[in-house]
Amino acid sequence: MSVFLGTHQNRLDAKGRVSIPASFRTALRAQAAAGESLVILRPSHQHPCIEAWPTAAFAALSQPLDRLDMFSDDHDDMAAALYADAYPADSDREGRIILPDALKEHAGLTDSVAFMGLGRIFQIWEPAAAERRRAEARTRSRQVALPARGGTSSPSGNGAATQ
Repeated sequence: MSVFLGTHQNRLDAKGRVSIPASFRTALRAQAAAGESLVILRPSHQHPCIEAWPTAAFAALSQPLDRLDMFSDDHDDMAAALYADAYPADSDREGRIILPDALKEHAGLTDSVAFMGLGRIFQIWEPAAAERRRAEARTRSRQVALPARGGTSSPSGNGAATQ
């Protein structure tokens, strides 16, 4: 399975285009089905960044909507949150995508962007904000208790992840 790894910085041009890192493009193409957009861009609900979802992963994200009454307020709210600010994007021959103005504003993007791999998806950040987020994540991840293989506690006995 292709995953998104690492953090890569690229320039945003005057037309709002940015080149997706080559390794990310390779992963996206490996996951895309014929006729699908390369990636779905949407604002993050948690951070001032853009989330980039391969189309299959975005479809899986939206599956819980099928369990809600189609005519309920809950369904309408979730559908609006997922779809109303989502933009399909395809790259040009140089591997560039256009970032919509609303998403650039949400992420505070001006002339440079940082692509941050998160495994199944990647995020697009203002570079200084990306560095702060990575530092915060490293600090907070030390407090996360991950189950060991087989569902038992970690060797330290406290369940805390180690780095």
